[in-house]
Formats: sequence, structure tokens, C-alpha cells
Amino acid sequence: MHVTADAASSAIEAARLKAREIGTQMCIAVVDSGGNLKAFLRMDDAWVGSIDIAIKKAKTALFFGMPTGAIGGLSQPGGPLFGIEHSNGGLITFPGGLPIVDDDGVLVGAIGVSGSSVENDHLVAQAGVAVVGVSDLPSHPWRT
Repeated sequence: MHVTADAASSAIEAARLKAREIGTQMCIAVVDSGGNLKAFLRMDDAWVGSIDIAIKKAKTALFFGMPTGAIGGLSQPGGPLFGIEHSNGGLITFPGGLPIVDDDGVLVGAIGVSGSSVENDHLVAQAGVAVVGVSDLPSHPWRT
């Protein structure tokens, strides 16, 4: 099951509106359940470097079925996932990436946002997820 094109577009638009509301320019990416780019927006004047970061945040959230900020907490020195950011062609382990889970609890994709503080990136990602699903999978033994 994949996030639909319509749902991906809706997530992008909701995230864009939240970014405008807080006065920032973002790159916003939605990937499907295979990690393939489904929708993308680079707002006017958003950093070019944020393109890759937004896509990698979405992929990271998808690959592990959890928010990128949570993975960041587990990947600190001495943590159980220390060094994980070097896997899978490079991951991003700070906030701004969220899984997209449908009403049946199925992981159908993920959203990644980059272009501001990590707090704003996370807030904008939440706005995108809110219109298409939920951002939390059932608990896993090593998730915090």
C-alpha cells in the first residue's frame, strides 16, 4: 500500500501553508512506502541544500517507521543506533521527518521537511501528516 498522489499533494499543501504561517521557506518531500519520491515542493527562496535533507528525512522516517528526531535520540554516542546515519546511502537523524500511517495502522509513506530550525521542520511535517494519516506506528521494543 502506498500513499496516493492526492494524499501526497494534500500533505505538501498543508505543510506549505504551515510554513507560510510561521514565516519560513521549506523543502517538503513525500515518499511512498517503497521510499520513492511521490511529491516534492521547494518553496520560493528555500535553501537548495534542504532539497536533499528533506528527501532523506522522509526516507529515514519511512525506513524505520518512526520520527527522525526519535532516531536521532537513539543514535547518539553510546546509543543503540549509534552510527546509523551512515547506512542506507545516508540518513538524517534530526527532527523533520515523520512516517505516514493510514487509519488501519499501515505505513504508507513518509514526509520530510527541511529549511528552518528543526523545531519548525517538525511542526511543518506534522501539519502535512495531519491531513493524510497519523505519524505513529504501534510501539516497537526499542522505540522510545
